[in-house]
Amino acid sequence: MRYAYLGPQGTFTEAALNSVPEAAGAEHLPYATVPAALDALRRGEVEAAVVALENSVEGSVPTTLDELATGQPLQIVGEVHLPVSFALLVRPGTTFGDIKTVASHPHAQPQCRRWLAAHVPDAEWRAATSNAEAAQHVADGHYDAALAGSFAAARYGLSVLAEDIHDVADAVTRFVVLRRPCPPPPPTGMDRTTVVAFIGEDHPGALLEILNEFSMRGINLTLIQSRPTGQGLGSYLFWMDFEGHVADARVGEALMGLRRICADVRFVGSYTRADRIRPQIRRGTHDTDFTEAAAWLTAIRSGHS
Repeated sequence: MRYAYLGPQGTFTEAALNSVPEAAGAEHLPYATVPAALDALRRGEVEAAVVALENSVEGSVPTTLDELATGQPLQIVGEVHLPVSFALLVRPGTTFGDIKTVASHPHAQPQCRRWLAAHVPDAEWRAATSNAEAAQHVADGHYDAALAGSFAAARYGLSVLAEDIHDVADAVTRFVVLRRPCPPPPPTGMDRTTVVAFIGEDHPGALLEILNEFSMRGINLTLIQSRPTGQGLGSYLFWMDFEGHVADARVGEALMGLRRICADVRFVGSYTRADRIRPQIRRGTHDTDFTEAAAWLTAIRSGHS
């Protein structure tokens, strides 16, 4: 097995990949960007990929959402929740007064904005494709400091000037494990499903129609995010994560409902939740309820009610 991840070595994505049991002993291949890692999976250079999808402070990662919503289809088969806290990495001997530039991934800077304003108020922020790349640039002398995981310091010969940096404590980033389209992992009762819904015609109540397919079946959405389709102003798709597995009757019914009312629906995966939370299934939405209702309707149609 070969796994692609956002590199270079020393990223939080690599740390997330190292926590995936199935990836133990596999070859881990770093790629410069999320699209590059996913394209490597699409081309068959690797069998799986791990990328960041959502952060508890900064929200969804747009690049990942867009790649999975509109690129050649890939499928989520698992997820990892990784606590994230940053360190300020510098070349040995650097002090706070020496810092004029701080580099990081664009998702990292907003999570530490107030800390940076308080401790290095005159430093300018510079974007990097990953926090590890930012550390690499510091080691090469391009920038004075980087926001990255403290574990990246030794890899790039840097010193930790400050650690446990954050504006909001206990931040968590959600990473997903991706493969090429395949049968979903079996249901566990602690599952999440991801789909992308494309509205055919913008009209009053269009989003409500989509949400009704879930609410009437007692399905709780854990994430909904609108993203432009790229086909003109006002054209949007909806990325949705929700409780349950495609094998569940209530989820299957909801997906069929979406397919009837939407221009298109992309199934992105059903997989075990990293937090192992079981949904509260409402009365009338258990699999047995759907089976009994179908049997009742069959009896009516056959004249044996």
